[in-house]
Amino acid sequence: MDVLIIIFWMCIFLLIYPYLIYPVLLKLLPGAGHPEPQAVDDDAKLPSVTFIISVYNEAQVIEEKLANALALDYPSDKLEIMVISDASSDRTEAIVQEWAGKHPQIRLVRQQQRRGKTAGLNAGIRQSRGEAIVFSDANAMYKADAVRELVKYFSNPDVGYVMGAALYTEGADSEASESEGLYWKFELALKKLETEYYSVVGGDGAIYAIRRELYWPLEDDDINDFVNPLQIVAKGYRGVFNPDAICYEDAGGEFSKEFKRKRRIVNRSWRAVKRYISWFDVQKQMKFLFELFSHKVIRWFSMGILLVLFLTNLALILFGTAVFFKVTFIGQVVMIIAALYGAYLDGKGRSIPKVVYLPYYFFLVNYAALLGIWDESRGIKHVVWDHVRES
Repeated sequence: MDVLIIIFWMCIFLLIYPYLIYPVLLKLLPGAGHPEPQAVDDDAKLPSVTFIISVYNEAQVIEEKLANALALDYPSDKLEIMVISDASSDRTEAIVQEWAGKHPQIRLVRQQQRRGKTAGLNAGIRQSRGEAIVFSDANAMYKADAVRELVKYFSNPDVGYVMGAALYTEGADSEASESEGLYWKFELALKKLETEYYSVVGGDGAIYAIRRELYWPLEDDDINDFVNPLQIVAKGYRGVFNPDAICYEDAGGEFSKEFKRKRRIVNRSWRAVKRYISWFDVQKQMKFLFELFSHKVIRWFSMGILLVLFLTNLALILFGTAVFFKVTFIGQVVMIIAALYGAYLDGKGRSIPKVVYLPYYFFLVNYAALLGIWDESRGIKHVVWDHVRES
């Protein structure tokens, strides 16, 4: 009986730790402080930049993206715009070539066969000329000063990569409808706290920058915006989150697409942790490892923890313990029913009330994460994929 109670409370602790306890620890523990950047208006000190746009069949948005890239407030003689196509089969490459004919800043790098985004980046960065590399997606529209805001931190020799803020919009309403949900606000605050404590964990494929010399060729199945930051921190640098470096993306839309995306990301991220954890010196990078497991790894196993909690709670009831455990079990059952009802409404294409939406989304993404880990345990690797946006 005592063992079951201990397991019950351990599960509760692990479920709330990443969201309630970890942020408090980041605030209370002594940290490295926020690194000082150079002034963004000093063009002479700005590094040359290769602005990489990774694409696969992006004919619908690539012209808007190229126009957005050319409109960036950055010295044109220091900005190279490189489009890396993963063997696109639509008009994407033809459009890029048309623009490259008019604008010498633009270059097209094409993979002859689909090998995934990471293989394309390996090929593109070998040909890049910039001192800094800025990574972007075709649908991520940058604010004019975003690249300046990213690279200004490279004046600090301790900073190896800088992550910006990708804000999600609801279709055509653009900036006015950026997501201000509770989860986004929490993640934004957490990234700021991690930067102050030691280093933000990971990058964002839509908007982040690295020093060119800190890119090591990756395996095709590596997730570049997670693995490369891991490597950079392991080599003794820090990562910075700058909320003033902003881009806008349309939200992915359907739950089914978000489910597939989450499953793919966790599959590749969990493999990355196992593959690159040996790069770290535990004594030197203890702070970052604390962040990594607190922010990412524990969350990935939430669905498994929920299952153990449910079964443990059920066993405690069967053994006739306190009323408290009956109440917690009923609470779990209500959450599960709400999530199943959300799945039913989603399957019918009907509107989902927020009281149902929240538990449905929570169970959905955590189930996807568990499946991503399960895929990895069976040797399944997600290397290529189609984007999740509407056609």
